[in-house]
Amino acid sequence: MPAWADFALPPLPYAFEALEPAIDAATMTIHHDRHHGAYVANLNAQIKANPALADLSLEALQGRISRFPEAVRNNGGGHWNHSQFWAVMAPLGQGGTPSPELLAAVNSSFGSLEALQQQFSQTAAARFGSGWAWLIRRPDGSLAITSTANQDNPLMDLAGLERGTPLLGLDVWEHAYYLKYQNRRPDYIQAWWPLLNWNEVNRRFQAAGTTA
Repeated sequence: MPAWADFALPPLPYAFEALEPAIDAATMTIHHDRHHGAYVANLNAQIKANPALADLSLEALQGRISRFPEAVRNNGGGHWNHSQFWAVMAPLGQGGTPSPELLAAVNSSFGSLEALQQQFSQTAAARFGSGWAWLIRRPDGSLAITSTANQDNPLMDLAGLERGTPLLGLDVWEHAYYLKYQNRRPDYIQAWWPLLNWNEVNRRFQAAGTTA
């Protein structure tokens, strides 16, 4: 890679087959190596034309994305979104449970964990075309569910987005599920919930509180 290529594809924190049967190894391999890998390569290709990228972390870039061309927005968002997506999943039985603090915030904002899951699933299923569903922590500490198109995310300084700290994000692009589920996106969403890495969501919730 050229000396100015500072962004790197993170390895998966588990084996490609570790999320089966909900997400098959073939999908994970293509999704991580080809799709995510392409976002990283394309973002690095933008650094020469946009030298300011070399001085920004991936997360800091999201908050300044409006200053850059569309190619940076799409590929920088794709890199950040997928990096958080791998971390927010875990093999069955290894994801833990919501912390008491997170559960209290969930109950305050949604009434119950079941209500959160139902609303989140509906939002993910209703996203037209390609995009993401998010659970975010607002600056006032409350939680909200939102959705973004394509590779946008709630950290971006873009008009029309509800901004906040993402606690979890679900990829609802067809490449995330089509090999196994074809057009049955709701089935993919339902199968995804048992894979949720609550330990990581708890960590993000706590970190968001310390920076609020």
